[in-house]
Amino acid sequence: MADSNVQNAVGDTEGGDKPKTAKQLEKEAKKAAKMAKFAEKQAKVAEKKTADGQSGKEKKPKKVEEKKVITYDIQTPPGEKKNVDVELPAQYSPKYVEAAWYAWWKKAGFFKPEYGRNLDEPNPKGQFVMVIPPPNVTGTLHLGHALTNSVEDALCRWNRMKGRTALWVPGCDHAGIATQVVVEKKIKREEGLTRHDLGREAFLKRVWDWKNEKGNFIYDQLEKMGSSLDWDRVTFTMDPGPAEAVKEAFVRMHEDGTIYRANRLVNWSCTLKSAISDIEVEKKELPGRTELAVPGYSEKVECGVLILFSYEVEKTGERITVATTRIETMLGDTAVAVHPKDERYKHLKGKMLVHPFTNRKLPIIEDEFVEMDFGTGAVKITPAHDPNDYEVGKRHNLPFVTIFTDDGYIKEGYKHFTGMKRFEARKAVLEALKDAELYVETKDNPMVVPICSRSKDIIEPMIKPQWYVKCLDMAEKAVQAVKSGELEIIPKMHEKTWYHWMEEMRDWCISRQLWWGHRIPAYLVSVKDGPVPGYEDSEFWVSGRTEEEARQKAAKELNMAGDKIILSQDPDVLDTWFSSGLFPFSVFNWPNKTKDMEHFYPNTLLETGHDILFFWVARMVFFGQKLLGKLPFKQVYLHAMVRDAHGRKMSKSLGNVIDPLDVIHGITIEELNKQLEANTNLDPREIAKAKEGQRRDYPQGIPECGTDALRFALCAYTSQGRDINLDVLRVNGYRNFCNKLWNATKFAMMNLGNDFKPYESLQHLKDKVQAASTGKSLQPTSTSSNNNICDLEKFSNSLTELNSLLEQFSYINGYIPTKADLYVLERLGKSQTPLSEYPHILRWYCHMSSFTSAERSALPGSVNNALPTSSTRLGKEGQLSMVDRWMLSQLAVAVRECNAGFEEFNFPRATTALYNLWWYQICDVYLECIKPVMYSKNEAAKTLCRNVLYTALYVGLTLISPFMPFLSEELFQRLPPRTSSQPPSICVTPYPEPEEYDIFYNEEVDEKFKFGQKVISEVRSAKAKYDIPHKTKVEITLQSGNTEYRDTLESLIEEIATLSVASNISISTDKPKGSVPTPVNADTVAWMKLQGLVNLSSCQDKIQKKIDNAEEKLQSLMAEMAKADYDKVPEEIRSRNTSKKLDLEAELEQNRDAIKKLEAMETD
Repeated sequence: MADSNVQNAVGDTEGGDKPKTAKQLEKEAKKAAKMAKFAEKQAKVAEKKTADGQSGKEKKPKKVEEKKVITYDIQTPPGEKKNVDVELPAQYSPKYVEAAWYAWWKKAGFFKPEYGRNLDEPNPKGQFVMVIPPPNVTGTLHLGHALTNSVEDALCRWNRMKGRTALWVPGCDHAGIATQVVVEKKIKREEGLTRHDLGREAFLKRVWDWKNEKGNFIYDQLEKMGSSLDWDRVTFTMDPGPAEAVKEAFVRMHEDGTIYRANRLVNWSCTLKSAISDIEVEKKELPGRTELAVPGYSEKVECGVLILFSYEVEKTGERITVATTRIETMLGDTAVAVHPKDERYKHLKGKMLVHPFTNRKLPIIEDEFVEMDFGTGAVKITPAHDPNDYEVGKRHNLPFVTIFTDDGYIKEGYKHFTGMKRFEARKAVLEALKDAELYVETKDNPMVVPICSRSKDIIEPMIKPQWYVKCLDMAEKAVQAVKSGELEIIPKMHEKTWYHWMEEMRDWCISRQLWWGHRIPAYLVSVKDGPVPGYEDSEFWVSGRTEEEARQKAAKELNMAGDKIILSQDPDVLDTWFSSGLFPFSVFNWPNKTKDMEHFYPNTLLETGHDILFFWVARMVFFGQKLLGKLPFKQVYLHAMVRDAHGRKMSKSLGNVIDPLDVIHGITIEELNKQLEANTNLDPREIAKAKEGQRRDYPQGIPECGTDALRFALCAYTSQGRDINLDVLRVNGYRNFCNKLWNATKFAMMNLGNDFKPYESLQHLKDKVQAASTGKSLQPTSTSSNNNICDLEKFSNSLTELNSLLEQFSYINGYIPTKADLYVLERLGKSQTPLSEYPHILRWYCHMSSFTSAERSALPGSVNNALPTSSTRLGKEGQLSMVDRWMLSQLAVAVRECNAGFEEFNFPRATTALYNLWWYQICDVYLECIKPVMYSKNEAAKTLCRNVLYTALYVGLTLISPFMPFLSEELFQRLPPRTSSQPPSICVTPYPEPEEYDIFYNEEVDEKFKFGQKVISEVRSAKAKYDIPHKTKVEITLQSGNTEYRDTLESLIEEIATLSVASNISISTDKPKGSVPTPVNADTVAWMKLQGLVNLSSCQDKIQKKIDNAEEKLQSLMAEMAKADYDKVPEEIRSRNTSKKLDLEAELEQNRDAIKKLEAMETD
């Protein structure tokens, strides 16, 4: 019977002490602030305990729940729109989400600049044009490429959604050296043949076959990454269009003297058998004697030593001692130089030295470049194999003797040294000098060794006739473009590097001794029946777009008939960077005057890694200004370089080069190892080392993360610095973020309902925001008192509905008791209905029955008060609640932050705003706060709430779309459109503009809600402090001596109750019995009732154990820190220990405080 249930009543509000003074509360607030960090940790621990079950029970090993792989299995023809009429799967699955969308985007033409507009008509919003940094055709994309494409696609999608004419041109680079090496190795491995065995034409056919077989894999990867490229404009740097552009550029610059031919010392790679440019040479610093691995040698090569040996002076018996770091080059010595003022060697002026192995006579020459005080003051001169000696050789007209073949063997004419590899000759020459008793000593010598960045071979300076580009004038113009602001480099810190490269500019060697690439359009001229007139002692070269054009040039120059001229085209090809430097306009078919050239040149932006600022960016600037008189782009954004989690450069030999598809789809450790084994370019020892690295970093392999998570993670990691240390496994955390969006949208769609129709215009919500700000209602309430009484009658007679209501609220009218509670209480008492099957009514009934007559008389309102969903949440019918206004305000902030992030190239600013919006603001707060409304019967409140929720979803999805195109499209397509004219895809939907949403921003609402969140946070921390599971409902009493704070608490009482999981919440000036206080600020305290909820004695015991444990840890730590030699401990460890000490002290203070409060409560 109802009366018998009164015996179970809990909670007595009679009596109580006076509230604490402001000073006392302030003191407690300071203490709370000191312990906040620890409390937050404890809250997380408590939540974990709740998830794991009751403490004290033996825990079973936690099973690792594998995420289900759900696939999209509906038959959808390629290019047709995905079926979105089916219900969303129960959980997020990347394979399901990413299916079918890309093919539809492509077929619909969303990525083309022509979509929805006429290119001949100016777009008032402007345009955005960018070319992809063309990846090498040789292989697959790695995470560095994934970063580039994630950033570029986000920028392109954002600009497209901003209404600009957007074009992102895809392409691939022919990668001359790398591709030729790969194909040569393949032919040698499979057929035992060299390219020379095949011949040029047959070999090039093999390369084209390989490119056509393998080359499209990169494009497939780009599509899987969601890159919104215009595939109708895809360009390969060996296509006919770029090939024509290369010839045009070469011929023009050869004709005006910018390109010239010279016989000079070049950086030669014996492995590649080709010259490479200065900037392709890595300078490896050695501290002294070091052994280096060199391609083609089974043993490491000793470097970093200075070898001293002597030459004998002809006919005198005297010796001159010289020193060298490359003893093998002494075979090519043609002189020994001394300083003209060095008295030690004055008597030897004009004398000759005898080479011990070639009998070559070496003159002793005088040159001021020699440092008298360095070494012996005598320097061996090898003009054909050393840059400094090269200049000395030219000054003194010395012989230039080349001792190496192109592949690094000793040439004919050097006795038993002939045929030796150069570093084998290094050992042999040293032994021969010892046998001839000419060896003096070997010393450690710190030095720099030049390494080929492509082959890792040690560079050999060699004299070769090559083609060069004069760069000085172009460099000066490039410097001026940046200084004037015409060209902007972002971040600005890279300007210093730009100026440094330009100021130290040397002419660029563009010849490469390869077959794969753009063959140099230059021809050596000879004539029938005799030498070339006027060129008897030199070569005569002409250039031409075709051989016939070159013949006509030669005929005109020599004044003879064309049929007497014989042309031989240079067999070399151009440096790959030459054609890449033309890419921003060769993709538009320059030199032809095309519509694309007219519309899209110059580009808007060049985005790439800072490591190729000079390799590629500078060359594009040079050629754009030189050939078209315009910069190729207005801005250059240089992103950071991706390194692994340990800060190491990505390297196949380390096993840390990861294919983005392996992160997207997931891969086992066994499959990762197999990929290494399939790489025939790696040494077996390198494979073993790489496998070990993979097992260490990915013991369980890489989990399936999905494209959206990978893209978002890469952009979130991007900082405007030099390096990103990317932990691949952390990308999985962003997959959880995707899951959060998925679940939030599913929940929201369930609450919107199938028949929901959003406001046709955002103006409806803007009007309501203005009304809320001015305090005027646009829709006055029409609810009569009679209707309210009918509602109360209904609740009195329907216990199921009443129980449901009281599950969500503490009282009939929400979270504050009113006369309505007394009305229903009286009706239930008279009915004598058993309440054992209605636990929420029983809790409420017992509590209300405990009220004294005085308390009942003091209750506000009357029976005619409206019910909770029409009064508590809404101030007036049809007006926005505090949480609605707060949600809209957060949308305004997110819109502002995202746009600013893109405009500033500060991608973490945008991703952070989006993470906060979805995870903390929409999911953790708004969706929780609106549950009572959604479960209510108040349709007007639901409609308004649904429109705010719809707007949050719509804005949240469009904001995140540039980073997460697949997930945002999947969820966006499920939202009902505002109007019938809404764009068909999210990728062509207008991006939210700050001006459109600024009206929603309300600083006052934000501050009030922030105060409410502080209350919630303190209650949660208090739960953790007293070992109460987060989801356990508690009774809360709020006190505040500040009228403004009290008003805020009253307006947010429902939200505070929901988010702090309170069974009952009230605002009072009296101290409640059986409760412990938690300071919120100097004026406000939250009291949490423990009596009847926890066993005080048991709770004290648990906290005392925590105190004992913390004291033991602190004592041990203090002893460690007190040791005499503690100052020698690394700074990182000392800093960590200091942090631990502060945490332990805070933990002790908080737990001791908890004990005191529990003891005080026992005496109440």
